[in-house]
Amino acid sequence: MLRAGVAGTEADSAAPAQAPDDVRADQQRLRLFAYLSAREHRTYLAIMRLFTSTLLADLSIGEVTAALAAAEREGRIDPGESDVDTVVERLKQLRSWGNLVLGRRETIAASIAEFQHGSVRYQVSKLAVRVQRDIDALLRVPEGAREVSRELLPAIERGLGEIGSALSAALTAEHREPGSKRARQTRERLAEHVTTVFLQHAELAATVRDFYAYLGEIVTRHHLAPDEISGFRNLLVEYIQMVVEDVLRHTETIAGSLAGLAGARGELLRLLGPADQLGTDVERARGRTSADWQELTDWFVDAPGRPSQVAALREATARAIGSLLASVKRATSGGGLLPGRRGELLKLARWFDEAEPHEAHRLYAAAFGLHSARHLLPAPDYDSDNHDVPWRDGPVQDVVVSVRSRGDRGARGRTSRVLDDPMTEETLLAEAREEDARRGRAVAELAAAGGSLAETRLSGEALDVLCELLTLAMAQRDSADDPGTALDPVHRLRVTVRPEPGTHTRIRSSAGALTLNDAVLDVRGDGAIPAEATR
Repeated sequence: MLRAGVAGTEADSAAPAQAPDDVRADQQRLRLFAYLSAREHRTYLAIMRLFTSTLLADLSIGEVTAALAAAEREGRIDPGESDVDTVVERLKQLRSWGNLVLGRRETIAASIAEFQHGSVRYQVSKLAVRVQRDIDALLRVPEGAREVSRELLPAIERGLGEIGSALSAALTAEHREPGSKRARQTRERLAEHVTTVFLQHAELAATVRDFYAYLGEIVTRHHLAPDEISGFRNLLVEYIQMVVEDVLRHTETIAGSLAGLAGARGELLRLLGPADQLGTDVERARGRTSADWQELTDWFVDAPGRPSQVAALREATARAIGSLLASVKRATSGGGLLPGRRGELLKLARWFDEAEPHEAHRLYAAAFGLHSARHLLPAPDYDSDNHDVPWRDGPVQDVVVSVRSRGDRGARGRTSRVLDDPMTEETLLAEAREEDARRGRAVAELAAAGGSLAETRLSGEALDVLCELLTLAMAQRDSADDPGTALDPVHRLRVTVRPEPGTHTRIRSSAGALTLNDAVLDVRGDGAIPAEATR
């Protein structure tokens, strides 16, 4: 069945390719990570940590060399990396990648050699500081689960209420005393609440993402020991349930506060305008653009065709609990994973690890019933076994689940036959063609009505198509004051709804009447199927 798509403006219907300048800028920024995959990455990490350890670090080659010499003595970098010529090469390479920039040129030196080593100074670039900060944070992250910051939910709820109060106070002060000290203080208090809320939400969202990423790694494991199953059961049934309950308890209030602030978002962003001292080309704090507020709203509030992160959290929790129950069933049922089999294989692996070479051969023969081969005939043209490669270094053989769990290679169940039913196939194709034809007639009826929908009595199918496109058009609006557009790309029919106070649009049909209050409906298109769609 053909479905209508959603389109914005004409310029949005065909997104242009990324500009070459943007591609080059992205490639230049990605080069900031190049030192992580270099062979001398330990030296590069030591240099970048030296530059990012203090504010406004401006270091010469000699200062970097002295710091690397201490790191070399402690074994944190390879021997010889603190040599002056090597340090010069490393610094030049970091500058070519964009991590370092040239610093100030003034130098006080007691000798020519000291001047040569101190005349060139380096500073770290802004983006390189952020890259190194993220790298150090990643290296400090433990492998276990990350605790979800549930305590931030009531803080966000209170913060949004305080933003509403601070916004009202700021607007009142600006109206009564524009440019006064009190007006400036209310704006600063408003900015304080906005920054606090967005920082709290960023921390909450990060902890939720990290926790569910860890959870995804756990629930996909096929082998779980009994103690692991017990631990993960407590983690899922108790901790996740507590997290989801907290999120759901505060979501309704947070959604109501965001809906109340949506109408005054323009005034809010105007009061949070950029500081005159910084200019306009600056990286603003979160909460200073409409996109930031829309992202915050989408995290808590569902929209047609765009579920929120709260809904995704509920769905992920249900999937995780289902996966854990399946693991428990495999581990406890007779036809699933036998707990003793895993222990036996681990014990055999330990025996191989502790055995001498001659004992390992006897153990191999006893465990697998295989002995060394004695070839009495010439070797075949192709032999996949390579006697020069030890078995531990050879290719890994995938073992199917049935062999791992039951030691049985027999197939379970029966493969279903693929039935060729031409009559059913033709029936389904005929139904699809009839459904497409009915939709085409309904779209053609709407296109013929055009701007005279109020005087035309539509059929029930035409009203269904109109309601479908109207729903998609309304889903594109961020507020009730914005227009919305939806397009049926196959039949080239566009429906646009625009707010217009005091106007009532009534559309009559054989299935009933549709009335739109304070809105104008515009339907345009020829209703024809393009030639390429019929081929």
